[in-house]
Amino acid sequence: MKIRLNGDPFELPGPLTIAALLAQLDIEPRRVAVEHNLDIIKRARYETTTINDGDTVEIVNFVGGGAGEPVR
Repeated sequence: MKIRLNGDPFELPGPLTIAALLAQLDIEPRRVAVEHNLDIIKRARYETTTINDGDTVEIVNFVGGGAGEPVR
């Protein structure tokens, strides 16, 4: 099955949940935001939201900042 993952073509063996995709990609679910077919998916729905052929998934990593000067 083919999907678009972060704008690029990506092949999966078959339909799977967002949680399963994150596990397959070795991504920690607590550190990302996921958009599925233009909808932001709450973490509580990762186990129940299924990705199907032709779907679009965007995964965005959270990045922490350091203790630098405040932005003015």
